[in-house]
Amino acid sequence: MRVLIAPDSFGDTLTAAEAADAIAAGWSSARDDELILAPQSDGGPGFVDALAADGGEVIESTVSGPLGDAVTARWLLDGATAYVEVAQTIGLALLGRTPDPESAVAATSRGVGQIVAEALTRGATTVVVGLGGSSSTDGGAGMIESLGGPDAAVAALADVDLVAATDVDNPLLGPAGAAAVFGPQKGADADAVRVLEERNADWCVELDRIAGRAVADLPGAGAAGGLGAALLALGATRTSGADLVAERTRRHDVMPTVDLVLTGEGKFDSQSLRGKVVTALAGSAREHGVRTVVLAGQVRLGEDDMRAAGIESAHSVTDFAGSVDLAMSDARAQLTGLAADVARTGSWA
Repeated sequence: MRVLIAPDSFGDTLTAAEAADAIAAGWSSARDDELILAPQSDGGPGFVDALAADGGEVIESTVSGPLGDAVTARWLLDGATAYVEVAQTIGLALLGRTPDPESAVAATSRGVGQIVAEALTRGATTVVVGLGGSSSTDGGAGMIESLGGPDAAVAALADVDLVAATDVDNPLLGPAGAAAVFGPQKGADADAVRVLEERNADWCVELDRIAGRAVADLPGAGAAGGLGAALLALGATRTSGADLVAERTRRHDVMPTVDLVLTGEGKFDSQSLRGKVVTALAGSAREHGVRTVVLAGQVRLGEDDMRAAGIESAHSVTDFAGSVDLAMSDARAQLTGLAADVARTGSWA
């Protein structure tokens, strides 16, 4: 049997590549199948690593982290196209502390703009920004500030093909917006969410001015704490991060040749149904009559929702480990054990 192993990252515990290796190790310990590893990303953590497998130069740059401390961020330059991963510069893991209301309000996207600026100096004429895994909710204000301000940013990017790679379709503001939906995941309490919402609403006036149109309600404007809105205001087109990675990893060519897809992510919940890697894979697999099995840190979806998305079954690392703490502190070993258990028991069949 040919098995495609194509997970997303597992939050801050495992990169997509590490998750793929762990699943492969567990599966192969129980079954002698042909395994094809293709780590995926929807634009969030692991975006650069997934794309770099197809070539290009991975560059390390020292930029401002989410709270101002210097961080080393990796990005990819392939010909005249630069691929920037937001999580590399302002990811939650780069806070250096547990997210809290103070960090949620203080975190800035400045480092993203610094990498974009460096990419331009190196001759990039296309800049693709992978949106996801950010700790900031500043509406991209920090990014635009580091490009010299709104008008300077517009001028710098006037002849650049700017792309926002995201599978999140949330708007910038409102109950489905960046602050309300993603703020709590970044440590924001109710008061911090209100501050972030009001700040982004004020900032959006400036974004609308430079865009010459309203951007807050555009699909993807709320991605990465509102970085999507800033990129759209600067003329970016929006594309599916998952589809972009799928194309680079030739996932669509491989899919018709396999018998089973193993994928996964940190938390398999209602957000997973909004075009993220897992459901994008399941949809592609279903078109070819291939079964999809999910191995996730936590599973928060019912069977009806999973079946509707084309997913055969979903299995929780937390349930296997017996606790959230062990599932996160020993993520690689627990995911390996879960994969072996699923393979051995045939619960994928």
